[in-house]
Amino acid sequence: MFPFFSRSKMSDAPEVNPAPAKTHEPHPLDALTGGAFSAATSGERASRIRDWLATQPEHEQLQEVFKELSGRDKGAARAVRERLDEIRRAKGQEVIAAEWAEKAQVLLAAPKLNIADALAWQRDAAKAGAPLSREPLSVLKVQVADRVKVIEDLQHRVQVQREAAVLLAQRIEVLSTKSWRDAQAALELLRADVARWQEQAQELTGDASWASVEARFPPLLDASRTQLLVVWEAFQPALAQAVAAAEDVNAPLPPVPVWADELRTARGLPTEAAAAAAAAKPARVAKPKVAPEVIEKAAQSVREALAVLEKETAEGHGKASAGAAAALRAVLKVHGKHIDSALEQQVHTALVAAGELEGWQRWSADQVREDLVAKAEALLNRPEGQALGGRKMQETLRNLREQWKQADQGGAPNHSLWKKFDEACNAAHKVVEAWLDKIRTEAAEHKAQRLALIEEVKAWAQEHANSGDWKAINRALHQFGDRWREGGHVGEKLFAELQPLWKQAISMAAAPLEAAQKESLARRHAMIDEAMALGAAPTLRIDAVKALQQRWQAEAQTVPLDRKHEQKLWDAFRKPIDEAFNRKSADRERAVTELSARDRVVLEASKALEAANASGDAQQIRAAMQALEAALRGQAQAAEAVATAQKDAQAHSEAQAGVLPVVTEGGASESAETPDGDEVAEVATPAPAAPKPAARPVVAVRGDDRPGMKKDAPAAPGRGARPGDRRDGRPGDRDGARGPRGDGRMGDRADRGGRFGERPAFEDRGPRLGDTAFRAQREAMEHAQLALKKLAAQAHGEALTQLLTAWEKRDAALVPGTQDLGSGVTASVRSAWTQALTAAPKGDAAEALLRLEMAAEAPTPAEHIAARRMLQLQLLTRRNDPAPAQTWGQDVARVLASSSDAGNARRLQNVLKTLLRK
Repeated sequence: MFPFFSRSKMSDAPEVNPAPAKTHEPHPLDALTGGAFSAATSGERASRIRDWLATQPEHEQLQEVFKELSGRDKGAARAVRERLDEIRRAKGQEVIAAEWAEKAQVLLAAPKLNIADALAWQRDAAKAGAPLSREPLSVLKVQVADRVKVIEDLQHRVQVQREAAVLLAQRIEVLSTKSWRDAQAALELLRADVARWQEQAQELTGDASWASVEARFPPLLDASRTQLLVVWEAFQPALAQAVAAAEDVNAPLPPVPVWADELRTARGLPTEAAAAAAAAKPARVAKPKVAPEVIEKAAQSVREALAVLEKETAEGHGKASAGAAAALRAVLKVHGKHIDSALEQQVHTALVAAGELEGWQRWSADQVREDLVAKAEALLNRPEGQALGGRKMQETLRNLREQWKQADQGGAPNHSLWKKFDEACNAAHKVVEAWLDKIRTEAAEHKAQRLALIEEVKAWAQEHANSGDWKAINRALHQFGDRWREGGHVGEKLFAELQPLWKQAISMAAAPLEAAQKESLARRHAMIDEAMALGAAPTLRIDAVKALQQRWQAEAQTVPLDRKHEQKLWDAFRKPIDEAFNRKSADRERAVTELSARDRVVLEASKALEAANASGDAQQIRAAMQALEAALRGQAQAAEAVATAQKDAQAHSEAQAGVLPVVTEGGASESAETPDGDEVAEVATPAPAAPKPAARPVVAVRGDDRPGMKKDAPAAPGRGARPGDRRDGRPGDRDGARGPRGDGRMGDRADRGGRFGERPAFEDRGPRLGDTAFRAQREAMEHAQLALKKLAAQAHGEALTQLLTAWEKRDAALVPGTQDLGSGVTASVRSAWTQALTAAPKGDAAEALLRLEMAAEAPTPAEHIAARRMLQLQLLTRRNDPAPAQTWGQDVARVLASSSDAGNARRLQNVLKTLLRK
C-alpha cells in the first residue's frame, strides 16, 4: 500500500492561481457600427447592426464589417449580407438597364423604326431581367410604345385616305350621270373635299414617322392620289365647258354625254342618239317624250339593284357587295336620268357603304393573311425543345391552308402574300415528309416482326401438339397474344391482311387447349350437378362435400379457363353447398334466437332510444340513453338471481349428504379462493355471511424429503395446461419446489386477485345478451351519440350567429349565455364581450383579428397577409407576452368594441368556429 502523509508536498502553494484580469480592447469597427462588436448578446448585436444599416453606409464599409462579423455572429451578419446582395443586384440591374436603354435610344434615334424591332426590344428586355418599371427604361418603354402607336396610326390613316379617295371618285362619277346644273351646285363642296383630302395626304407624307411606315402603304397612298387627281382634273374642265356652252350657243359641248344631250335639248337640237337614229333612218319620226311607264320601269330596275346591294352590304359579303355595286352602276348608267332625287340619294348612300365595306374587307383579309404567313414561318422557328412532330405539323399545315382558303373567300386575293405563305408551308412540309418516311420504314419493320411471330406460333404449335401441361400452354398463348398487340403500328390495309393469318395460326396452336377446356367444362358441370344434389339432401354430408371440393380444386389446377368464366362456374358450384350450410346455420340460430325477458327489455329500451333520436330533442335522447344503460345494468340483477338459485340448490344437497366440500372434476372444491387464480366455470355470488371454506384436501404427495415436499407440507396445486406446468414433476418445476410463500408477499395473491395487488376484481356482468339485443342497443347508442353531436354543432352555430347579430346591432342583450357559448368561454370573458358591446364603437380591430386568426390557425385574406407576417415577427420579439391562443377572449372583446362591417364579421365568424369548440 502507498503511505499516506499528513500534509501534501504542495501545501504551501495556493490552491488556485489567480488569472490576470483580461483587458477588453474595443474593436476597431465598434465606432463605425455603434458598438455592435462589443455587444453582450446576439440580439443586441443584430439591433445595432440594423441601426447602422439605416445610416446607408458605403459598400466598402459593408464588406469590411461583413468579413469581420461573419466569423463571430452569422445571425447578425445576415442583415449585412442581404444589404450587399441587394447592392449587387441593383448594380447588375443598372448594367442591364443601361444596356437596354442604349438599345432603345438607338431604336428611337433611327430615322426608320420597324414595329417588329420595337416589340422585340420590350420582349427581350423583359426576358433579360431588365427593370422596365424603373427609370430610364420606364420612360423609354413609353416612348417606344408611343412611337409604335404613331406609326400604326399613320398606316391606319393611309387606309382611311385610300377609301376616302375612292368615295370622292364615286361621287364625281355619279355627278357625271346627272344634270350639269347639279354638278355645278356640288362643285364648291367637291373642291373643298378634294383640297382637304390633299392636305391630309400631305400631312401623312410630311410626318416625321412616315419613313417608318411599312413599304406597302406609301404606294397605296400615291395610287389613290393619282386616281383622284385624274378624275378631278377631268371633271373640272368638262363642267366649265358645260357652263360656257349653256351661256353661249356657239360654244362647244362638254365631253360628258348626259350634259351634252341636256344642252342640245336646251338649244332645241336633237340628242346625239336621236341624231344618229335620224341619220340612219331619216324617214322615221322622232321619239316622243318619255312615257310614265318608262320612268316607272327605270325606277323599278334601280330599286331592285339597290335592294340587292343593301342586302349584301348588311350581311357583310365583300365579293358579293362589290358585284352588286357594279350591277347598280350599270343600271344607273342606263336609267339614271329617269329617276328622282330621293332614289338617287339612296343609290349614292348604298354605293358609299359598299365601297367602305369592300375596302375594309380587303384590309381585314390582308391582316388575316399576314397572320397566317407569320404562323407558317414560325413553324420552323420554334424554341429548342418545342419543335412540332410530324403528325402535329401535318395537322397544323392543313388547318393553315384551310384558313387561307376562307380568307380568299372574304376578299380579293393577294398573290405576293400567297407566295410567301406557300413557300413557308412547303419548307415546313419537309418535316412531314421525313415523318412519313419514318412511318413507312417502321411499318415495314413491324410487318416483318409480325410475320416472324406468326411463323414462330406455327412452329410452337407443332412442337407442343402432344403436351399435357395445359397451364404452360395457356401461359405461352397469352404471351404470344401480348407480343402481337405490342408488335408496333401498321397501316389499316396491312393489318387487315395480317390479322387473318394471325388468327389462323393462333387458333391452330390453341386447338388442343380448347379441346381440354371443353372436356374440363363437362366435368365441372357434372360436379356442379353433384353439388346441387348434395345441397338438396336432407342431411348434409361433410365428408362428401370435402371430397367434391378437392376434386374441383384438382380440376381447376389442371386445366385453366378464362378467369371470368371460371369464377362463374365456381360460384355456381359453391352456391348449393353454401345454401345448405346457411340453412344449417339458420336452423341452429333459430333455436337460440328466442328472446329472454332481459333481451326484450333491452330491445324495448333500444327502440325507445331510436324514437328519441328521430325526435331531435337532446333531453329526450339523454333520458332514453339513461334508460338503455339502466336496462343493460339489469344484467347483474339477473345474474344475482341465477346465483341465488344455485346457492339454494347447493345448500340443499349439502344438508342431505353431510357437511362435506363439493369436489369438481379436477378435484378442487367450489370455493371463492383458488391459489392459482383460475376462473370458476360458473359465476356464483357468495352469501354475505358465508363461512370460510375448508382447505383443499391433499390429492398426491411426493415420497422424498426435498424442501417443501415433506408429507406434512401441502403440495402446490397444478396449474392446468399453463406453460409453467411440469406434469412429470421434474426437479425443474419451480412451483412444485418452492411451494407457497409465507412472508406475505405472494401468499395472499389469491385473495387479492393476482400480481396486480390492489386492482379490484372484475365486475360481474351476468349472462351475455343475445345477438339481436346486443346489435340493437349498440346501433341505438351510436345513432344517439351522432344525433347529440349534430345537435351540439347546430347549437354552436346558432350561438355564433347570435353573437355576430349582437355585434352588428350593438346590443349586449343578444349575446348568448355561457352555457350556449361552450366551455371555452368563461363568465369573465362573456362579461368583457358584453361591456365591449355596451360602449360606443372605438378602436381598430385589424391587429386583434390577426391574433385571432393565428390562435385559430385560420387563413388570412390576401390583402392582410403582409400585416400578419409583420405581427408574427413582432410577437417573436415579445418573449414574455402571452400567445394569441391564450388571449383570444380579450382579442374578441377588442373586435366587438370596434365598428362592425361585413369583412370583419366574416373573419370573426371563421375563427370563432374553431375557437369556441376548443
